Amino acid sequence: MLNFEFQCPTKVIFGKDTIKELSRLIPENAKVLMTYGGGSIKKNGVYDQVKNALKNHTVIEFSGIEPNPKFETCMKAVEIAKNENIDFILAVGGGSVLDGSKFISAAIKYNGDAWDILTKSTPVVPPFENPMIKDAISLGAVITLPATGSEMNAGAVISKIEGDEKLAFGSNKVYPCFSIIDPETTYSLPVRQTINGIIDTFVHVMEQYATIDVNTPMQDYWQLGIIKTLIEEAPKVLANPNDYDARANIFWCATCGLNYWATLGTVGDWATHMIGHEITAFYGLDHAQTLAIIMPRVLEYQKETKATKLSKMAYEVFGYKGEEKDAADFAIKETEKFFNSIGQKTKLIDYGVDKKEAAAKVSERFKERGVILGENQKLTPEAVYEILNRC
Repeated sequence: MLNFEFQCPTKVIFGKDTIKELSRLIPENAKVLMTYGGGSIKKNGVYDQVKNALKNHTVIEFSGIEPNPKFETCMKAVEIAKNENIDFILAVGGGSVLDGSKFISAAIKYNGDAWDILTKSTPVVPPFENPMIKDAISLGAVITLPATGSEMNAGAVISKIEGDEKLAFGSNKVYPCFSIIDPETTYSLPVRQTINGIIDTFVHVMEQYATIDVNTPMQDYWQLGIIKTLIEEAPKVLANPNDYDARANIFWCATCGLNYWATLGTVGDWATHMIGHEITAFYGLDHAQTLAIIMPRVLEYQKETKATKLSKMAYEVFGYKGEEKDAADFAIKETEKFFNSIGQKTKLIDYGVDKKEAAAKVSERFKERGVILGENQKLTPEAVYEILNRC
């Protein structure tokens, strides 16, 4: 196990009818900027619950934070927050709203071009010593979509319209001080978003699990437990969207899938995410759609170095009974089969994207930036070209 340093200050309030707790979680004298996306929180009743809980607070609203939150949109919120002397941000919605709010909280306090926060950031793994972020506005969350784990971590991903950019940053200053998770708020999620959240969580865990073996059995079994739970609960929630237990189990999987607990002392990969970000930036695919396309091919390309972990997964998760030499291949095939079984496509052509064009665009961008990916730092732009050509 590798050395690690970790501290998570986020208080989690989990369960039914917990949004009302906002009244005690946010200081009554705070001037609150409530951030959210489109109209879904008004349709499912979350907006009314939040406003009722904060009826004694001063609340200014900022709506319109997109999936894959845009830098340009976030900067509009920063301007409002500065003009209104905001001292608390409440993100209400999914991971994109919270990611955007994390950026807003840091950008309010940043002197200079706030895009520096993304371009000069540290990797999204603890500990975070981000030289760009000296301070940030306090923020909390009412999270309504299980996917990113942003409700209990210090990372975020922001896109920029100019240049088709999508970059990540991390800072201890942007941990939510609290996150309210009420699984009932997910009953009304469209099937597409439910599936995307399951895929996102699955791949988050795999990026931390299917890497170099540094003798971390507890973390391994924790990660495999999350994956196994997702596989068992996904059909239940798709068959009955109002199955509270299934919704709760999937939500907690999403939170624990990227709150760093299961990755401490291990080696992360994140190549699938980095390649996926570029596909989203260039072609507009959902984040989870890109992950489902790319991960099986990344696993195949790096099968030799990932074989130990993949073989363990084949036996522990998928009940493999065959010879060990074929176990890694079995795990990869079963992973893709699971994605397909819940309705997620796994080929670029399924979304009208030409694989050769995508391979050329993404590999060229990585070449320009000098980016080399993977837990072994061996996935060159040329390797990325080959991986995408298999997608």
